[in-house]
Amino acid sequence: MTGGVPIRELAEDWLTLPEEQERDFVVSPAGLWLALAAVAAGARGATGEELRGLLGVAGEEAADAVTAAGRSLAGSGGTDVATGVWSRVPVLAEFRERLPGLGFGELGGQAQAEIDTWVRKTTGGRIERLPLTLDGAEDLVLVNALALKASWLTRFPGHLTRDEPFACGDGSVVPVPTMHQRIPARWAWRTAGATVVELPCEGERGTAVRVRFVLGAPGEGPAAVLPAAWAGGSGRFPLRAEAVDLALPRFTLRTVTDVYARLPALGITRAVRPGADFSGLSPEPLVVSAAVQEALVEIAEEGVEAAAVTAVAMTRSAAPPRRPTVERIAFDRPFGVVVLDGTGEVPLFLGWRTTSER
Repeated sequence: MTGGVPIRELAEDWLTLPEEQERDFVVSPAGLWLALAAVAAGARGATGEELRGLLGVAGEEAADAVTAAGRSLAGSGGTDVATGVWSRVPVLAEFRERLPGLGFGELGGQAQAEIDTWVRKTTGGRIERLPLTLDGAEDLVLVNALALKASWLTRFPGHLTRDEPFACGDGSVVPVPTMHQRIPARWAWRTAGATVVELPCEGERGTAVRVRFVLGAPGEGPAAVLPAAWAGGSGRFPLRAEAVDLALPRFTLRTVTDVYARLPALGITRAVRPGADFSGLSPEPLVVSAAVQEALVEIAEEGVEAAAVTAVAMTRSAAPPRRPTVERIAFDRPFGVVVLDGTGEVPLFLGWRTTSER
């Protein structure tokens, strides 16, 4: 796939971030790359070169790569890709023409509701809303959505799923629902100290998504283990077995990630401060002011479902800071207090404060 190597490199860079070492998480490197590369298509000068260092592309080259990568991903079985731009500033015709796969809309007063609806539709309801609350200061918002649903070629028998112990990273052991099935040994291999299992999905050969599970040595973190999933064939060693009895937890991961906070650690500083050069996107002096991703993956007996929404917000770097609207509410006269139950319908306590006594 065009863009495949830069996406893998972005994934490896991401895994080295300290924030990703000691927690459960799910992130979409492809969704992140598509969103940032679309922004990089409008970057010029030093800003573009900085983004090229992270993404492998910038400027017109990035526009072509985003278009090719989006089409390639959309050709994978059960995968849907969409990118939209909502703007209140002019977007150059050249930028629109170089990225024919992007949809464009106006960033008006109902933008939050409109984009939330777009997110639900493009992810099949897996992600309910934009993982970014718009406050009206944004001049442009670019959103990428990536969603997939695929069935295993061989499903896990539901009656074999049972609770089994799972050793957590903190040393505790907890019971988790664990699926079982016997698979051919050729679906598994070892590489670089890790064991990789690939579960084939239904679909035409070469287009069906591939789902791989990677088990590293005890104590190893994601940066050491996960890259084994895309390691080349020369480093793979087949199992000395004819079949594998696979035990795999049934699980769901969902993560909202502040991408903006991680950009400096990835080498991106020019794009996020005044003076950024996005003159290939708009005649206005834009700067990246927010970037966030929500990602979800669900593994069950029937197959895999996953979705990611990546949003990049941009504001005019020369614009004066917006003053927030503030309302003052002072409980400086008699007032009441009500304590309700979890349904919000049953009052458990009622109170009224009319004196100044403590």
